[in-house]
Amino acid sequence: MGLDERMGAGDIAGRPDGAIASSESRVVADTFARLAQELHGSAGVEETVQAVVEFALQALNCSYAGVALATRGRPEVPAVTDAVVGEIYQWQMAGGHGPLVESMREHSTILIRDTAADERWPDWSAKVMSLGVRSVLDVPLTTAAGTVGVLGLYSESPDAFGADDEAVAHILARHASVAVATARKEANLAQAVDARKLVGQAMGILMERYGIDGDRAFDVLRRYSQDTNTKLRDVAQQLIDTRRLPEHT
Repeated sequence: MGLDERMGAGDIAGRPDGAIASSESRVVADTFARLAQELHGSAGVEETVQAVVEFALQALNCSYAGVALATRGRPEVPAVTDAVVGEIYQWQMAGGHGPLVESMREHSTILIRDTAADERWPDWSAKVMSLGVRSVLDVPLTTAAGTVGVLGLYSESPDAFGADDEAVAHILARHASVAVATARKEANLAQAVDARKLVGQAMGILMERYGIDGDRAFDVLRRYSQDTNTKLRDVAQQLIDTRRLPEHT
């Protein structure tokens, strides 16, 4: 289905080709401007990807959509529009193969026109077809640092994704890539600030209890962290909660 069809025939009937093209361009520009505002206003990673999948349902010819993010080299599923997508993702993540895994690993767009005919992942295709999905389009979410995830689009109709759909999916993926990377960076910074606060409070407890300076208090926390193979943040949290350091030998 082309972009003009999704706009509605009544919107373009009787207008010259140039006017139609101009109208389509305005619709696309306005639509993605709205998306950019929604993504910018999202509070975190989960809210960001949820906005992406909901927008995909509005802007693209798909029955379902989902986003899988790369975490330590492995995909996780933070947002889907239907439980069907969750099942599709889980099958691939459990088996370690399929279009989602390959798109994330190879940083490539993968189009499956018909799961009934595609022979690249026969077992996966059979399972997906059993859920009523016939077309799949996986687009990587990439930044300068690499692939941060994959946008997955699914349709119950064969050969559902045309050139227009793929072009819009790539634009959406670029918006999503930047938004996800930004949200993750902000989340990491917030965690780092929280960790510093916890360590500072724990150091204060040690300094008051044992009459030591800040450098010595930090050395004590770091030693316990290393000896017990526990994150420094968690050692600090335990000391604050229990007023005791973790057991270690």
